[in-house]
Amino acid sequence: MSAIRKRVAQVLQPRRHNDRLSRLIDWFLIFLIGLNVIDVILESVGSFYAEYHVQLVLFEYFSIAVFSVEYFLRIWSCVDVSDNDSRSHWQQRLSYFVTPMALIDLLAILPFYLSLFVNVDLRFLRVVRILRIFKLTRYSTAMQLIMNVFKEEQGSFVAAFSILFTLLIIAASGIYLIEHDIQPDKFGSIPEAMWWAMATLTTVGYGDVTPITPGGKFFGGLITIISMGMVALPTGILASGFNVQMRRRQQKFNVLLKEVLRDGIVTDQEWQDLEELRKELDLDEEEAQLLIQLSEARKQNLHQCPHCRGLLHPSRRVDDD
Repeated sequence: MSAIRKRVAQVLQPRRHNDRLSRLIDWFLIFLIGLNVIDVILESVGSFYAEYHVQLVLFEYFSIAVFSVEYFLRIWSCVDVSDNDSRSHWQQRLSYFVTPMALIDLLAILPFYLSLFVNVDLRFLRVVRILRIFKLTRYSTAMQLIMNVFKEEQGSFVAAFSILFTLLIIAASGIYLIEHDIQPDKFGSIPEAMWWAMATLTTVGYGDVTPITPGGKFFGGLITIISMGMVALPTGILASGFNVQMRRRQQKFNVLLKEVLRDGIVTDQEWQDLEELRKELDLDEEEAQLLIQLSEARKQNLHQCPHCRGLLHPSRRVDDD
């Protein structure tokens, strides 16, 4: 039984490029998730739902069956994902149960089972099923990259949004003091003024609520100018986090590359390991080839000639040029 469980754990691991069965299951689940998203979108069209109601219900039952089997197999086999975990099987399963991906898998099936015992609005149930799109995070390197950025930069994001929230309160309070006597229907209270403040701070500017007094226009312009810099804060944090994550991926590839080139002999298995890691890290072939060339240059300790811009071995003196 342990051998079967271990094989199940291996097959369910995403992006195992050297395991054909694992790749087939990956593509099947990705295809099924995509169909579920399309299904939810089409169900919102009344005429389509009325004509294909039976087929849509049968497809939902099929999807629930597949996602339920997948979920319970992941819970069952998660104990074999890591060989260095000394905890008991139940402790490992409980730990896996509260991981983000396990919770996403649970949310993909939980609304259906709740509807069997609780009277739930079917329209709400259909829309909640769109959350299944987050299951693609397991198979998408880009989405995992975003998750890692948010996880590692959460402190910076909290600080940035705290500043934005403070500015929101100040903007709403200021425009309330200036405009509430002139436009009591739009700026009658600070909570009502928050809609204008939010639209202005995000530089959206819907235009349905605007100040009309000279003081209000001046204050609104000032808030708009300030908001252009403040809204850029989360964007800068996200861009910086992406840059850090990409450098880490290159460093991880370089670590294995140095091990491969250490003895000067590269076996077929070592090249295969490099290719597997390249695919896992989502590095394109040109980028990986450049890293290989740079690593080989460092290994040979080559230097660039300042006159001919060619590569010279350090044993050759620059004066000889």
